[in-house]
Amino acid sequence: MAAIRGADTKPELIIRRGLHARGFRFRLHDRKLPGRPDLVFPRFAAVVFVNGCFWHGHDCALFKWPKTREEFWREKIEGNRRRDARSAEMLFAAGWRVATVWECALKGPERLPGDEVIDSIATWLSSDRKETSFRGQETV
Repeated sequence: MAAIRGADTKPELIIRRGLHARGFRFRLHDRKLPGRPDLVFPRFAAVVFVNGCFWHGHDCALFKWPKTREEFWREKIEGNRRRDARSAEMLFAAGWRVATVWECALKGPERLPGDEVIDSIATWLSSDRKETSFRGQETV
């Protein structure tokens, strides 16, 4: 567990490099904002969370409930889900737009081409859509 990173994960670095190469500038892990978003785009009043499918309980091929200490893990992951929802609501109330990029969009059997995900995020940043989510094999 000590080796699990909360920042600078591989999916996050892929997104950061791709957006930076396309000319987007951002801040990282702003502690002043609810949920400490992974990427903050003040110019676009937008934030991007890059969520691991296991830790945030995403319904995809990369997530399976652990077979040991089931009660602990259910409580932990459900708590993460509640915190994510609360953070998003607080960001909306403060006038921010929120995007979530799920790990399965960049990794695993349902992954999408990295450039496609980054292009979709870039398009969303330039739009006026309040919220979006990017996951494997589909964009919601």
